[in-house]
Amino acid sequence: MSCIEVMPKLGLTMKEGTIEAWHKKEGEEVKKGEVIFDVTTDKLTNEIEAKESGVLRKILVHEGETVECRVPVAIIAGKDEDISALLKQAGSASSQTEESKESEEQKQQEVTKKSEPVKREGRVRISPIARRIAKENGVEYRIITGTGPEGRIVKKDIEEYINSNKVKVSPAAFKLAKELNVDISQIEKDGRIMKEDVLAAANAGEVHEKVDVEEAVIGDHREKVVNMSPMRKVIAKRMSESVSISPTVTYNMTIDTSELKRFKDHLKDIFKVTYTDLLIKIVSVVLKEFPLANCSVSDDKFILKNYVNMGVAVALDEGLIVPVIKDSDVKGLKQITTELKELVKKAKSNQLSPDDMAGATFTLTNLGMFGIDTFSPIINQPEVAILGVNKITQTPVVEDGNIVIRPLMKLSLTADHRAVDGAYAAQFLQKIKQYVEKPELLLL
Repeated sequence: MSCIEVMPKLGLTMKEGTIEAWHKKEGEEVKKGEVIFDVTTDKLTNEIEAKESGVLRKILVHEGETVECRVPVAIIAGKDEDISALLKQAGSASSQTEESKESEEQKQQEVTKKSEPVKREGRVRISPIARRIAKENGVEYRIITGTGPEGRIVKKDIEEYINSNKVKVSPAAFKLAKELNVDISQIEKDGRIMKEDVLAAANAGEVHEKVDVEEAVIGDHREKVVNMSPMRKVIAKRMSESVSISPTVTYNMTIDTSELKRFKDHLKDIFKVTYTDLLIKIVSVVLKEFPLANCSVSDDKFILKNYVNMGVAVALDEGLIVPVIKDSDVKGLKQITTELKELVKKAKSNQLSPDDMAGATFTLTNLGMFGIDTFSPIINQPEVAILGVNKITQTPVVEDGNIVIRPLMKLSLTADHRAVDGAYAAQFLQKIKQYVEKPELLLL
């Protein structure tokens, strides 16, 4: 049975996805339920299964391209089946979706000041209809500055580019020019610019056609170039953005965990909890008393929340991922523990949905199990603070003139100084310290 595969909507917050990889090529057989492509959303990569059995007759959205949810990405049909009607249907669906979106964007622009085109870095955002027109006209769209939201290339941008009679560039030439830092606009040619034209312009007689170097030998040493994974790219982008957005300060406070350990041990025969579970509950309660630590900043406004969604950093092989425990301020310790275990399990098996990672108002990250004494965590935007948990160390302290051994732990709070100044941060940490050293306060 023939069908049109579409970009799936994997969660309520998902608006678009990127085709990370196709597991099948055009012309290959596909079985219903078989994984045929991977979709990247945020830091997540999801495997998408075929809805029907047949042959992958046409790939409409290629690897690395981003489209909105419900947009057709491929056609599965019989080997000799006529798919012209399906192609028309898929093209119509893509056009209607995109034209509707662009119409809405134009309406918004009528009531707002027209913005300058946005320069794009990294992944190129282009609407399906704009991509189709570019492909039909042999236009290398990656050299075009889009005028849509966040620099997205829309239909109007491609049409204006074509009408301006600018020079056309092959995809291979565009990629090589970028690698060799060649300005395409300086290449004079009547027809389409090809890879050899770029090589000539760069005087690259010794440049190999293989641009993506995997290994290099320098004397007796070897270097290996490894491409970032999709998750690592997102992490790199977001951490760079966070540092550039937030003026931050990290505050450290030492806390005695003797009573917290005793509290934890009392519960183990009834329900086993971890220090992370206890801290999630404590910090969630304290955040309700310190709303500026639980807010976000928009221009010159603070957006205060009357709820707490606790993001918890989970370490994977490729990097950190932050699933979210919703409404952690009103949930009991047992429910928090159960939810966190389930989220960690889903994270490690790549089964988290976009909804599982959306909506955090504050983040907790624990490196204590790795023996870290203190560190400066980076804020997970658009939050204004993040709490780092360090290792517990048996430390000699003086009490009433006597030396005793106490389990001490440092908490490291990184806060956006636009919302949280030093005194406020200190008071916030003092309140957490009070709950940690007297956990029975949670019962009040």
